[in-house]
Amino acid sequence: MNNRLMAIFMGSLAIGAGVLVNYAGDKLLGIRLELFWGVGTFSPIWVLDLFLVPFIAGAAVSLVYGLGGKLLCYFVPIIVRGISYIQMMNYEGLPEGVTLLPFWYWILVLIVAIEAAAFGGAFGEIMVKKTYGRRPKHLLHKQTSGGSPTSSEK
Repeated sequence: MNNRLMAIFMGSLAIGAGVLVNYAGDKLLGIRLELFWGVGTFSPIWVLDLFLVPFIAGAAVSLVYGLGGKLLCYFVPIIVRGISYIQMMNYEGLPEGVTLLPFWYWILVLIVAIEAAAFGGAFGEIMVKKTYGRRPKHLLHKQTSGGSPTSSEK
């Protein structure tokens, strides 16, 4: 039971760190992905906020949590983008010429941000594990029973 509580605590801490990184990146760049200003909306800074910020947040989740962090990093953009969209939906003072993205277009933006976070999560796991995929054969334990003898046992 104690290990489960520790895993839940570390998962919550990792997601919180990712949310903090994503939120800070949004504030640092000064971009609101939920607002549409016209064609000028899609600037290089907007693209950075859509791809790079969730990537870094996903990597932060994996670095904090360790192995399995790539599964938790999906929640970070959902939380940050969801709260931001709800705030803008309830906000009455949008500047003139600015509209809130329709829900279905916002879902597309959300999916792209989630995928960027997933790439960041996989990158973070590679950094934690120092390798990706299966372990190299020279790091595996030698077979002690069954199997064929190795060259050192002959």
